[in-house]
Amino acid sequence: MDLNWTPIAEEAARAARVLHPDRHAMPRPAHRRVMTVANQKGGVGKTTTTVNLAAALAMHGVRVLVLDLDPQGNASTALGVEHRVGTPSIYEALLGEIGLRDAVAPSTASPNLLCVPATIDLAGAEIELVSLVAREQRLRQALAPEVLDELGVDYVLIDCPPSLGLLTVNALVAAEEVLIPIQCEYYALEGLGQLLSNIDLVRSHLNTQLHVSTILLTMYDGRTKLADQVTSEVRQHFGGTVLRTVIPRSVKVSEAPGYGQTILSYDPGSRGAMSYVDAAREIALQGARMDRPVPADGPQRNGR
Repeated sequence: MDLNWTPIAEEAARAARVLHPDRHAMPRPAHRRVMTVANQKGGVGKTTTTVNLAAALAMHGVRVLVLDLDPQGNASTALGVEHRVGTPSIYEALLGEIGLRDAVAPSTASPNLLCVPATIDLAGAEIELVSLVAREQRLRQALAPEVLDELGVDYVLIDCPPSLGLLTVNALVAAEEVLIPIQCEYYALEGLGQLLSNIDLVRSHLNTQLHVSTILLTMYDGRTKLADQVTSEVRQHFGGTVLRTVIPRSVKVSEAPGYGQTILSYDPGSRGAMSYVDAAREIALQGARMDRPVPADGPQRNGR
């Protein structure tokens, strides 16, 4: 046991990892990871989790691509990427009008962070995709390995809309991993069963590689017994899939997107920023040491 350890020393070390990312580089994954951030329940922190994990990884030396698949375009806003009507976006890439590479824009959050923005046009994509051939495969086709190789990205994080429609199905088909944010509140597990059922359906019929690899507990309020009860229940049910780090409820985290920033640039010394860095480090360490996992019902593709 380190006799010099104190809670204050631990907090100082965490802050240093946020404020001096160049000294605390995160490892690149053993193979490229494509992760869909999904939960059809609104307000659980999907977009917040996507952009802040992406920013934390990118600031610590890992190259990340964020796909904004939500017509609201909140991830694009938080990453400082233009998404007015007429901007090349994920909408045109899904319809095959442009290549994904032509829609990629750099984020103001980090030189290692890229984003494919969403415009309001994406709101009509669910209807337009219905009549297209291989409608569930459009995003996977756009995310061709040669495109990702050209971009040189280590992680692809896909931010989904709060629904289980065709856009979310495309995201599940395109990914190998699902990251589920779960808020530490009373209705935390409401609707989660439906999401897991849909993931099973996609794995059975469209994407045998898909599996839930990561669960992140968000909006944790240590002042309430309820938060501890939800945390305990989720950990008991999902085991090692749940990250050790929990994201605290924070006004600063909620404010940051309004300024076109992630919490790491808006208030880098805050508990929210430090927690997202800790969560990103867990994910990075997991990715660096993991072999490509083999789900029970199918083999994996070869690595990059």
